[in-house]
Amino acid sequence: MLKSLPALFMVALTTLIAGPGAAEMRLVMVEQPGCVYCAEWDHEIADIYPLTPEGKAAPLERAQLRGPYPEGVNLDMPPIFTPTFILLNDGTEVGRIEGYPGEDFFWGLLGQMMAATGEFAAPAPAAGG
Repeated sequence: MLKSLPALFMVALTTLIAGPGAAEMRLVMVEQPGCVYCAEWDHEIADIYPLTPEGKAAPLERAQLRGPYPEGVNLDMPPIFTPTFILLNDGTEVGRIEGYPGEDFFWGLLGQMMAATGEFAAPAPAAGG
């Protein structure tokens, strides 16, 4: 029992820090059949996204261009282009990327949007890269 006290303390501390007041971020990818840039994103990013700090902080949801959109989503305006990546914070749009500018630009733009929420610290770039 005494050996598990430090672990129990860490769980309790984490719950207090990130508890009920923590905002819920999600990334909605709006797509449509035949979208070549959606397919490119799927090929380059889709498999690794959930393993990244960004993917863990803002899990991906997919929606079709003409809807329906996930329940409880409040968008600034309907998406026009695919793919459109909409960052939601507690269901409200806080930023979007229209189109897929390539892997390097995608990560940079997403990191900036997420950092602007104050809920996410973008990881430092790798040394020498």
